Amino acid sequence: MNLIKASISGILLLALILTLNTKFGAVPPLGKFFDPDAGFWANAETSTPESQELNIPGLQDEVRVYFDERNVPHIFAENEHDLFLAQGYIVARDRLFQMEMQTYDAAGRLAEIVGPDLLNRDLNTRRLGMAYGAEKAREEIEKDPEIKAIIEAYSKGVNAYIDQLSPADYPIEYKVLNFAPEQWEPIKTAYLLKNMTRMLAGRHNDVRTSNTIQYFGEDFVEKYFTRKPELNDPIIPRSREWDFEADVPEKPDSLFVPSVSKVIDPFPHQEGIGSNNWAVSGEKTASGYPILANDPHLGLTLPSIWYEMQLTAPGINTYGVTLQGTPAIIVGFNEQTAWGTTNVGSDVMDWYEIEFRDETQQEYWHDGEWKPTTSRVEEIKVRGGETVLDTVVYTHHGPVFEVYSAVGERKAIYHALRWIAHEPSNDLRTFYGFNKMQNYEDFEEAVSNYTAPAQNFAFADTNGDIAMWVSGKLPKKWEFQGRTVSDGTDSLYDWQGWIPTQHNPHILNPERGFVSSANQESAAPDYPYYLEDDFAAYERGRRINDLLEEMENITPQDMQRMQMDNFAYNASTIIPEMIEWTKSDDLSEKEIEILEMMRDWDFMMEAELIQPTVYLTWRNRFFRAVFDDEYNATEAALRYPSRDIFVEIITEEPGMAFVDDINTPEMETVEDIVTRTYQETIASLVDYYGEDIENWKWGYDINNDLNHIANIPGFGAQNLFSSGAAEAINATRGTHGPSWRMVVELGPEVKGWGVYPGGQSGNPGSPNYDNMVEDWRTGELFELNFLREEPQEYEYVLSLTGSER
Repeated sequence: MNLIKASISGILLLALILTLNTKFGAVPPLGKFFDPDAGFWANAETSTPESQELNIPGLQDEVRVYFDERNVPHIFAENEHDLFLAQGYIVARDRLFQMEMQTYDAAGRLAEIVGPDLLNRDLNTRRLGMAYGAEKAREEIEKDPEIKAIIEAYSKGVNAYIDQLSPADYPIEYKVLNFAPEQWEPIKTAYLLKNMTRMLAGRHNDVRTSNTIQYFGEDFVEKYFTRKPELNDPIIPRSREWDFEADVPEKPDSLFVPSVSKVIDPFPHQEGIGSNNWAVSGEKTASGYPILANDPHLGLTLPSIWYEMQLTAPGINTYGVTLQGTPAIIVGFNEQTAWGTTNVGSDVMDWYEIEFRDETQQEYWHDGEWKPTTSRVEEIKVRGGETVLDTVVYTHHGPVFEVYSAVGERKAIYHALRWIAHEPSNDLRTFYGFNKMQNYEDFEEAVSNYTAPAQNFAFADTNGDIAMWVSGKLPKKWEFQGRTVSDGTDSLYDWQGWIPTQHNPHILNPERGFVSSANQESAAPDYPYYLEDDFAAYERGRRINDLLEEMENITPQDMQRMQMDNFAYNASTIIPEMIEWTKSDDLSEKEIEILEMMRDWDFMMEAELIQPTVYLTWRNRFFRAVFDDEYNATEAALRYPSRDIFVEIITEEPGMAFVDDINTPEMETVEDIVTRTYQETIASLVDYYGEDIENWKWGYDINNDLNHIANIPGFGAQNLFSSGAAEAINATRGTHGPSWRMVVELGPEVKGWGVYPGGQSGNPGSPNYDNMVEDWRTGELFELNFLREEPQEYEYVLSLTGSER
């Protein structure tokens, strides 16, 4: 009996050992994970960091890195090689897992780490040509010895940090996912920059607009997409005169009619989220010097997309935020200038319907002849599975996708992609130029080197200049080219070169005393080149301009308060009308009570109010009730009107045909639809939150979450009780919003303020992981410790020394 018990015990012990050292799905080997010396306990930071001297291979001289009370590094180097090597080392030290995961995603390699669940994402990434685009960028960077050397130095710094790690030192996410960091190659920086292009210039409406024209007709498209709202307020003021002769390409005699097809949209973008920047002249400020403000609106994660730091060496002293994996400061300031950015949203992603000669797809018809295709075999490794080989066919436009007809008999349709992300690019040249620029002429030179994603760069300097430049390579197009699926057989539909940089919309020192952008229309209708017909709604841009127009003696604190402005322009234009259209005789006592609260609302999207929750739920239900009966009558994906033009048209034409529900025998009026959707709104909120309207507060409904970058449970921050909205200057909504708020006052001594939602460390066990979240939520900005010389007081310092390998 004892022998049997011993045998059973031995088997159970062996099973336990195997279990603790085996990975099951997303669960790491638990023995390694709970190991007190090498598991997750090893990542807890329980003591204050101390000053150290470290040997870093590759350094030419000593580098000193001073850390302040928020763990922001201030790097002082004797030369730029060491500066950027140290930057790579320090960023990797705090954010290595984030650096790697972003580039794994951009390269289509997530399945290699996580397993087959992310294989489809990787396939779509490869088929979009992300790897192809990164290789083109690397080739372009190779032509610029200075930028090439900077990226190589940065890579050496990252690898110096990786090389000194033991498995016990790995960031906790490596232990959770059970893999090890790999060497950082310079092309990973290109992947990261191309990932920003996918994020910010990877949207299109070509197929939806084509289907909509065929379903509703050209008059519908003219009315809802071509027409612009009266309240539109373009980035470059209407007063700007264009003193050049535009070279606009020849337009086809008639527009190509493509097949009605399904939409290719593997990476959908959230509608209504964007960024803000503005700069005001010294004539409008209390100090007499310009003030610049910027808050890029991106996905909100822990750790943050940004990393704050200062870079100082002979000829350069710059402060701001950088992307993990990219040398230099991306948004920030130096001793003479400041810059900020918002996304342009120009149409730089076009689809072409292709005619192949036969099933081999080795030739396609273009410009009156059969032309050869090329192909790339994408090799995707899958953790726990077999490697996948995927052959992607390319025309001169770009990679080809197989889609299918959206109506009738299922048949294959082939769309080729022409996308700015495939262009050779060296965008780091622009940001490096920003870091060192001293005046407007330097700014102008820097933006001339920029490719993508197109950005509205705001500028201010100590000389008193302010400027805005719509920057990036923008294809020359005839009017509305690329709005619909293009004819892949006709060269008239090809991109016809690029708008010259000097012709891009821009302005220096406008008479009104400020420049601003919020992703809205780039320029007034008299701008001679076609850029896009689907910019962001006017609301944030209009509100910014309205406020700045009235303000005088502006201080940095005024700008900080303005970044937290929660006024909902769309609500102010539609809610009064909806209240008037509501048939109060049909309402219950509770519904009348809440309607009166809506009538008294000031249109501020404040966390403590219930009106914002009612407004967005009601507005969205009303919008869908107007259009969904017609849109759902076809299987084809159609393009919906933007909310701003919808409000303008419905208030002008409350009896418009779309108000009637085609699925009922009655003829509905706008009063019927508004009343019904209001009642549905109240019922849905009661059902979800309960009868007590205190639980309906916007701070709960806003769903403001900071998820972990790899969605690891427990490493994020959920349900922040926040104010804001997609249409407000404070564009916080869900998992998107202001990713970095910055205000810079120029002058004899440049001063900056800033905050982002998170902390400097990427380690969930660090007190610096999320220590700035509450300040960000409440709109408190830290005064930035911009050093002109090495400090006497600091929290701790790293002295880095080494020798060239």
